Amino acid sequence: MSLVDLLIYLFIAGICGGVAQSLVGFERGGCLGAIVTGLIGAMLGTWIAQKLGLGEMLTLQVGSKQYPVVWSVIGASLFVGVLAMLTSGRRRRRRDNDDF
Repeated sequence: MSLVDLLIYLFIAGICGGVAQSLVGFERGGCLGAIVTGLIGAMLGTWIAQKLGLGEMLTLQVGSKQYPVVWSVIGASLFVGVLAMLTSGRRRRRRDNDDF
């Protein structure tokens, strides 16, 4: 895998992680957090699909590797949902414009 392939792979992971974070409504970590979420989601989603006997729905070919887009979004959504439940008590209240 070349450097360009790795950057494309990370870009796709970031988009999938960002979509998952938006679906769940829990966004922390910025761009790097979205990339990590997308990569964890790809591993988790693919593992779940294999355990349930489901095939690949939509994959993108990056160099010699395949990136499972649908399973990445599903796995990342599950991961972010669990993360949101575990850390929901520690969130700080955002200041509105009326609080000044």
